[in-house]
Amino acid sequence: MTSFDVHQHLWPERLINALRQRERAPRLDGDSLVLGEGTFAADLGAHTLEARLALLDAAGVDVALISLQPTLGCDGIPELVDAYHDGILELVEASSGRLRAFAVADCRPGFAGACVSAPALVAGIGRLPARLVEAGQVLFVHPGPVPAPPEDAPPWWAAIVDYCTQMQAASAFWSTHGHPDLPVVFGILAGGAPFQLERLRARGGDLAAVDAYFDAASYGRLALELTAEACGRDRILFGSDAPVMDPELTLTGVADAGLTEVALRENPSRLFA
Repeated sequence: MTSFDVHQHLWPERLINALRQRERAPRLDGDSLVLGEGTFAADLGAHTLEARLALLDAAGVDVALISLQPTLGCDGIPELVDAYHDGILELVEASSGRLRAFAVADCRPGFAGACVSAPALVAGIGRLPARLVEAGQVLFVHPGPVPAPPEDAPPWWAAIVDYCTQMQAASAFWSTHGHPDLPVVFGILAGGAPFQLERLRARGGDLAAVDAYFDAASYGRLALELTAEACGRDRILFGSDAPVMDPELTLTGVADAGLTEVALRENPSRLFA
């Protein structure tokens, strides 16, 4: 059975060139990524097709689902979105079936679905869910742009505080407003939303009948066992967040939780095979 990593990012050359031509964030300045909340080192060598296929081989993964991470703030900038769409389809075609891709907040032919930011989902994404259902595609929810961190905040601040807060809000929104027929994948275990189910019920709420999945990126045995107990083993998908994170981190987590087969193969095969 085919193995899947549902959470990877890959910047095609067209997008890299478009980012280099910009004078305002988001942009590339040499090997530095300039965003609204700060400047970060960018390993552009990790964004070649050869490097990505080598990473998949090393991790023992057959197929990666690629998205343009909304944290970059490219949504709504046509030249960047178009550069990603055109460039990633070229890489998908050249990958001999090893890569598939999510479009940026849109339902487009040739893509596996749409990636939207958590804040965009809460604000409302119009008819996109209905269009994805009609096309047989999937919705992927990922953290979005964040404000500058507090002064002297540790480097993990945004990833732990802002991203998780966004994702919990998106999960709560979908549980009350989601399209019942649309499969949705929440990145990073929806920021820990499955951990809140007991409190949700104590406050008089419950999960709606939505087709929600949770990608395991960066989590380990304890979080994955709790999510499996709360939401079901059939709801967990392997996602690595490569190249931001080393896939081995989450591969170890799903193995320690006894979820390797279901998270890498059985569950994603229902969505993407």
